[in-house]
Amino acid sequence: NGAEERDMVINIGKLKDQDYNYVYSEIKSISDLSKKYLCTSKLILETCLLSDEEKVIACLLAKEAGLNFVKTSTGFSKSGATVHDVALMKFVVGDKLQVKASGGIRSYDDAISMIYAGATRLGASAGVKIIAGQKSDSNY
Repeated sequence: NGAEERDMVINIGKLKDQDYNYVYSEIKSISDLSKKYLCTSKLILETCLLSDEEKVIACLLAKEAGLNFVKTSTGFSKSGATVHDVALMKFVVGDKLQVKASGGIRSYDDAISMIYAGATRLGASAGVKIIAGQKSDSNY
């Protein structure tokens, strides 16, 4: 119906239960559907809820399934993107997938830090402030 991008949130419960076949199957179905309809596909990890090991596994599953992006968060959980998470995700996916940093990016410095860490796309509600180059009080 005209959608050009699909975002899905990883099944956090199944990932934490180590039911990787289930998680992969869900991700793969979205990947296949997105390719069929020429849509960009993104897997939202909700990184604030995952251990580094779980983030690595999620990125590997997304890479194997053939998605286009891994994304840090929805922006609705307890925190958003961190430089550490973006760098870890980029390290795992390499040049095979792109990384979208989303949630908690509130200033130009935050945005630049995410880009230097490996993000190729940013999700932020503070776009005007970022473009204006305003400083942030964040701890990124």
